Amino acid sequence: MAHHSKDSQEKVVYVGDSRVKKSGRRPNIPPDYSAFPGKSEAFVPNFLLKEWMVGVVVLVGFLVLTISHPAPLGYPADPTNTSFIPMPDWYFLFLYQFLKLPYVSGDYVVLGTVGVPAIMFGALLLAPFLDRGPERRFYKRPIASTLMFLSLISSVYLTYVAWDHYQHQLEVNGIVPEHIQREEEARRAAERGEERPNPVKREDNKVAVVDANDPITSVIQANCLSCHGSDYQGQASIPALAGVGDKYSKEELADIVANGKGTMMPAFANILSAEEIDQIAEWLAKQKKAAQ
Repeated sequence: MAHHSKDSQEKVVYVGDSRVKKSGRRPNIPPDYSAFPGKSEAFVPNFLLKEWMVGVVVLVGFLVLTISHPAPLGYPADPTNTSFIPMPDWYFLFLYQFLKLPYVSGDYVVLGTVGVPAIMFGALLLAPFLDRGPERRFYKRPIASTLMFLSLISSVYLTYVAWDHYQHQLEVNGIVPEHIQREEEARRAAERGEERPNPVKREDNKVAVVDANDPITSVIQANCLSCHGSDYQGQASIPALAGVGDKYSKEELADIVANGKGTMMPAFANILSAEEIDQIAEWLAKQKKAAQ
């Protein structure tokens, strides 16, 4: 503020505002960043607050996804289920596919599990020392940006290839994922007004095998049990042989064995003799609950 008087010779005196600090340094900018005005900020609270807000948004989004799309649940683990195709969670698919590559698997598995990850982590640790420029824009940091984009593109590509191969295997083998089977069973049970099936109690519903010592069972064990289960009780989407006589007649069973059914049941007309097929059909027709 200035004071004026009628005397033009009087010196004008400016009084500074005590609320304004004399220091010319910008607030919230540490001395270390004074060489980069406008391009840096204080870690606490400015930068930390923004990072915290971004973390909260990501966490809330993740929680919404887990609530709206619960984890798919299959049947309890069954070591006799040879048709099951194991798959890791989606965020490990790129590693799952990476370890299928010829030079990081088999005899070179140590390279894939130890060597390559060590190189990648080493590159990540060296990135700050190789790219020490003050620039914060990604397109002006070629080394760091190149490492980031190569890693991102590789992960996305390997994830896509792993998932596509998994879907192809399901289609070729005629397998329906277990969580879809459980949802379908629950839907059918609800339509019939029945209790939701409990896979843990599947042992209670087993059907006893009829005439288990029949000589033809040796042929069945050699050709059928790898899919239908060692105890004839089926596995996952493969139906049980025990109790199959309640669903099909001998003639229908003979036709299924000889000509196959769908994409899962192969034809045995060129593998087994007509007599063996007839004996198998006759034995399967006896597998009924009422016969126990």
